Amino acid sequence: MKLLKDSEIPLPQWEALIRNNNRSTPFQTPGYFNFFNSVSGMAARAFAVADNEAIRSLAVVTYQEEKGLKGYFSRRCIIYGGIVYDEDVPHAADILLEAIREDTDRKCIYTEVRNLSDYGLLRRLFEEHGYEYIPYLNFRIDTSDSEEMFGRISSSRQRQIRKALRSSVTCSEASGIEEVLQFYAMVRRLYREKLHKPLPGEDFFIEFYRRKLGIYLLVRHDGKIIGGIMCPVLDSRALFEYYICGMDESFPELYPSVMATWYAMKYACDNGIGVFDMMGAGKAGEHYGVRDFKARFGGGMIEYGRFLRISRPALYRLGRTGLILMKKAGL
Repeated sequence: MKLLKDSEIPLPQWEALIRNNNRSTPFQTPGYFNFFNSVSGMAARAFAVADNEAIRSLAVVTYQEEKGLKGYFSRRCIIYGGIVYDEDVPHAADILLEAIREDTDRKCIYTEVRNLSDYGLLRRLFEEHGYEYIPYLNFRIDTSDSEEMFGRISSSRQRQIRKALRSSVTCSEASGIEEVLQFYAMVRRLYREKLHKPLPGEDFFIEFYRRKLGIYLLVRHDGKIIGGIMCPVLDSRALFEYYICGMDESFPELYPSVMATWYAMKYACDNGIGVFDMMGAGKAGEHYGVRDFKARFGGGMIEYGRFLRISRPALYRLGRTGLILMKKAGL
């Protein structure tokens, strides 16, 4: 077994692993590795373990921090989608996690693995490497049949969708950078005024569009963009909800956020993509309003969880307290 990093990883073998592994997501692809390294506030490293035949395990690790004082308390590593590994060669995953630990412990306060598939077989291995399992929920929607997909949506959501359609709410892909920036402005307002969570800068959204890593579906009414959704795509396998927003308070009878979700589901169905992944529904056992919103679209609720490794416990606790205080102060 040999550990490879970044440019050492042969591109054809990397692409073959993503193409053939059922745990693949867009976030482990070479395209996203390059994307994460192209935007401010982020960097990425790729780690792979290979033998003479193929790559047996791989991860793309993103390194993130905020600007200013928040940056000191927010140095974190996020592994979107989890790792890709060959179940027939479990030792490769062990080598991979050790390499990630050695690198991330030097740079970050904590590392979080945001699973988008079942890693139950590796839970003990993650725990041996110092990770804690966090029960975390998600919804995945079967988009293989349009009638069945719509039939699984709650009756109240169905009424909202029909009402919006009667009111001439439409949707189309972003036509250029200017529309991407309009979408970003809506998302930024949402994160500043309501969610109070970190948000990448505008170059993140622009580069996503330029590199054609997915689609922007924009909800429109009378020529105005009133909502939208940013969706990574993994060939014909799955469409993912990355960022979504809607001007629901300004247009309550048009249901912009509902329609953004619906049009993403419809896009997947119309383009032969079998799954719409909603990318998270909060911690199990905790109230989460977004979960209630997502649940009404008829997806199956699953618990793939997350893995959390805290490298610097004192800074982690101090950072959580500091960020909570900053959030309350509106900083």
